[in-house]
Amino acid sequence: MNEKRKVLEVKNLKVGFLSHGKKMDVIRDISLDVYEGETLAIVGESGSGKSVFTKTFTGMLESNGYISGGSILFHEWDLAKFKKPKEWSQVRGKRIATIFQDPMTSLNPLFTIGYQIEEVLRLHHHMSRKEAHQEAVTLLQKVRIPEPEKRMKDYPFQYSGGMRQRVVIAIALACHPEILICDEPTTALDVTVQAQILQLIKELQKEYRWTTIFITHDLGVVANVADRIAVMYGGQIVEVGTAEDIFYRPAHPYTWALLSSLPQLGTKNEPLVYIKGNPPAFTEEIIGDSFAPRNDYAMRIDYVREPPMQRVGDSETHFAKTWLLDPRAPKVKKPAIIENLRERMKAASLELKREVGDLDE
Repeated sequence: MNEKRKVLEVKNLKVGFLSHGKKMDVIRDISLDVYEGETLAIVGESGSGKSVFTKTFTGMLESNGYISGGSILFHEWDLAKFKKPKEWSQVRGKRIATIFQDPMTSLNPLFTIGYQIEEVLRLHHHMSRKEAHQEAVTLLQKVRIPEPEKRMKDYPFQYSGGMRQRVVIAIALACHPEILICDEPTTALDVTVQAQILQLIKELQKEYRWTTIFITHDLGVVANVADRIAVMYGGQIVEVGTAEDIFYRPAHPYTWALLSSLPQLGTKNEPLVYIKGNPPAFTEEIIGDSFAPRNDYAMRIDYVREPPMQRVGDSETHFAKTWLLDPRAPKVKKPAIIENLRERMKAASLELKREVGDLDE
């Protein structure tokens, strides 16, 4: 991984929000490198700060949000210093594009699908109307919309949820981005369509050579597509490593809890495992390890001092923010449900593939 070129370097990033005259620290000192051509998944429960974190890459923070520290290095720019729309126009869409959870937030219901793709092509690539039309049809073919020439004339409401998401992917393709951020792009879709969309993004990434950042609350969604995974909790990255590291050698109790609660691991007639309690409220100061109140393995120090990010074993790719990695900490066993995770994930993956079938059929 170290041999690959960094396309994005986040260093000590801090993001706050002003609410009712009170400042809240939502992103708390995050550092993360993103590498060229990789698929990085950012995983965590709702409210962990995933979307806020990645919105800073495109200048899409809400009006009461602000970057209070750190840097976001992208090419010759520090995005953390961007303030003006003209500055963001060099990056947003053109260099870094985003696919959102609800495609209707990205599509205008008053214009045809064809018009919306053509306008992006004309704006970013200065094509003629005829050139833009031909390229838009090609893009719809790329994302596997049947009868693309005919469907160009349809409006968003005439498409299913899965097809609308394919159109949004086509619009992102039209921009030729270097980084594609996928913010919960399959949450509202059924399991079969979800798998098809993920496979489509994976195939197009190989062809267009972009870097993908997936945001999701479900580790199972990215099991077969992520190269690396960053686990977020309480506005911080608490564990980061390769997909192999996170799934089969997890080190942080929060990652253990996320893996244990995967629906794919559920046993018939047995209740699903869930993470007790609620994520921390950013309205209060967080002292110590933010996961401590929900952590069955918490020690006294977890309530007093924030743990440092530490290397897991002798790995060069795997790091976790937990006192359990301290040499003085007691040795604990991971939950039994994730001890044989590899075999259980394989079985779940094979079952899903049988449901989805061959995408080209």
